[in-house]
Amino acid sequence: MLPGCAPSTRSSRRWWPGFRPQILVSQHGADRHRRDPLARLELSIDAQRAAHAAIHALAHEAAGGRWLFTGGGGYELVQVVPRTWTHLLAEAAGQPIDPGTQTPAPWREYVVRRTGLTAPEQMTEGAPAQFEPFESGYDPADPVDRAIMATRNAVFPLHGLMTL
Repeated sequence: MLPGCAPSTRSSRRWWPGFRPQILVSQHGADRHRRDPLARLELSIDAQRAAHAAIHALAHEAAGGRWLFTGGGGYELVQVVPRTWTHLLAEAAGQPIDPGTQTPAPWREYVVRRTGLTAPEQMTEGAPAQFEPFESGYDPADPVDRAIMATRNAVFPLHGLMTL
């Protein structure tokens, strides 16, 4: 997501015929969150959670469930990193956490003692977490759509995949 864009996400849920990787590798940096002090890519905890689930489903669809994920990035250490990585680990374990789940009281107390900051009380921010499929239409005025098309046009032909 590009700075200044709406806090939603475009994704391609359609998989390309004939492309079956041995394993799906994904990087889940918490710096995609709008509160991250460095990147500010406008995503919410809820959108990140939905992205984790979508990528996990894609691993099952395209790579027989073989999925290697990594964490990285993320510098908002109270509001963002603990919740998004907890959602990622729970998704990978096949035990997704309901977004309305309360964060553990002992953790919240620890955060206050250690940092003087108030920790979030729930695993959600209450933001919509839906993806608009890229196949629903390309908007040349949308910077996210332009970035998707530039990437597709540069990378897909190298792997025998179709571009739009």
